[in-house]
Amino acid sequence: MKIVTGTISHETSTFTTVKTNWDSYRKERFGYLKGNEIFDKFRNTNTAIGGFLAGAQNHGIEVVPTIFANAHPSGPTPRDIFDEILGDMLERMATLDTVDGIFLDVHGSMVVEGISDGEGHIFAAVRDLVGQSVPIIAQLDIHSNISRKMIETVDVLLGHRTYPEIDQGERARQCADIMHQILTEKLKPTLALNQLPLCWGLNQVTEHPPMKEAIAELLRIEALPEVVCASIATCYPLADHEDMGASVYIATDNDLERAQELVDELATWIWERRTQWPGSSATTSEALAEVDKNRDYPAVFADRNDNTGGGSPGDSTGQLRAFVEAGLQNACVLYMVDPEVAKICHQAGVGATVDVRLGAKSTPLQGEPIAMRAKVVAISDGHFTYHGPRYAGLDGDLGPCAHIEQNGVHVIIITEREQPFDTALCESLSLDPRAMRYLGIKSSAHFRAGFESFVSSIRVVAEPSVHSENVVEFRNLGRKIYPFDDI
Repeated sequence: MKIVTGTISHETSTFTTVKTNWDSYRKERFGYLKGNEIFDKFRNTNTAIGGFLAGAQNHGIEVVPTIFANAHPSGPTPRDIFDEILGDMLERMATLDTVDGIFLDVHGSMVVEGISDGEGHIFAAVRDLVGQSVPIIAQLDIHSNISRKMIETVDVLLGHRTYPEIDQGERARQCADIMHQILTEKLKPTLALNQLPLCWGLNQVTEHPPMKEAIAELLRIEALPEVVCASIATCYPLADHEDMGASVYIATDNDLERAQELVDELATWIWERRTQWPGSSATTSEALAEVDKNRDYPAVFADRNDNTGGGSPGDSTGQLRAFVEAGLQNACVLYMVDPEVAKICHQAGVGATVDVRLGAKSTPLQGEPIAMRAKVVAISDGHFTYHGPRYAGLDGDLGPCAHIEQNGVHVIIITEREQPFDTALCESLSLDPRAMRYLGIKSSAHFRAGFESFVSSIRVVAEPSVHSENVVEFRNLGRKIYPFDDI
């Protein structure tokens, strides 16, 4: 059996000022990889490709790589770039004499200039190439906006069911198991979808209530003998188009009517609890007052608005300003995206004192730069290896990085946008987050996998950003969505 893999993955914000270009795919994150470069990079890692390789090996399946194109979250991909990437993948698939199945690694919220449903377009193009008889399985992020076209074009969609998302490898191994069943046991998956008029909100952390109960209900349904797999998509909320919203999608073995019954059942369960999902956030200053009152140390302040993992620039200064003005000691901000200041620190060297204007260089929506006279504690070329559990064993590269400190406030400065998934980069820059009392982290939830075990409290905060509620304005949803509308 010969299974072909391909990755075209992008989480697209239609509100961010961060543009997507060829460098986004070729230079950021993991680079644009082709052929065996993909397996060299991802084998034995907790990723979709690493998991699918391991699962395929268990079944004696040959896996043939095409391309890996994964840009960091940002604005819509220009159509000419998208067409070239998709064309590259299709051309490589077309050269193969035998294709028994297709495994696609996508995000589920890709927007292209002129195409709101990027994944639906990809799936349709692959289907047109390989025909109706070749099974196509795709793995998706939990933050997907699932379209009817996606469901109707592939055989199986399977989404992550952890947030922080640490089950990419496990879900990919499940995909390999299902592919093997299709090819050897005559399994015939039938997919059904329920698109809820719901923007899920902040309460998505799967190890805590109320989301924990939603996942338990999902697993109860997936355990039914007729069910092949089941998924909840909480939605990617920063995409202004008609498919934005939470959904449930379930595959049964050749029983579409039963699949629809089950998606409707789970969707109803979710909708009846809709008031539990939105959540709320305060400013960093407000959260600081609460933490100090309760003495909940060490404390994390998670800035959901300036999360680069959602497409933000990563240089909002609201949180850092709150820390500096409060005169905090043993405090850190992870990370501040500022290539200019990183370069200054590298030129000055470790031990030097630098006068810099840090942050807020991408757009005034990110605040104003902060004047700092800080000591350069450490510098690096930005190469490190993730501890995990997310991306365990994978090498990261965030470009020239620096660790500066001013009067007890530490800042990790990076060149390439990324959110802190674990403590690995900090440790490579002589900062031990476990020794900090206050941790400002530009991330909504993914940081939890690497930080939650050693902190006492976590407060979700919101600082001025391109994704602030007073900036984001939806115009193209085409339907009422809770909690934006009273439904």
